[in-house]
Amino acid sequence: MAIQEITVDELAVRRDAGAFVLDVRNPDEHMEARVPGVVLIPLPELDARWIELPADETVLVICRSGARSARAVEVLQGHGLSAINVTGGTLAWIASGRPVDDGPDTTGSGAR
Repeated sequence: MAIQEITVDELAVRRDAGAFVLDVRNPDEHMEARVPGVVLIPLPELDARWIELPADETVLVICRSGARSARAVEVLQGHGLSAINVTGGTLAWIASGRPVDDGPDTTGSGAR
């Protein structure tokens, strides 16, 4: 199955509309800077934790630059979920000048 991709501009629109955004980076990267509201499940844990993700909506997947998130999309599609890769990843989000969160995630935004 082909990997569908969106830009950070499209991510911003969809996130603001309530889309589910999954960050597959490592916890230390997540603490440095992240798109506000993302849910963290590191790529090495994804095959065991994909069941935590919403099965009834498309999951937007982001990493640092787009490579790990592309692999994550393949994993999720293999489990029957709809997923889209965010090209350019968190680096592109930061470069776009959009707000970022950092430090410990105190929002309680675990997988639903």
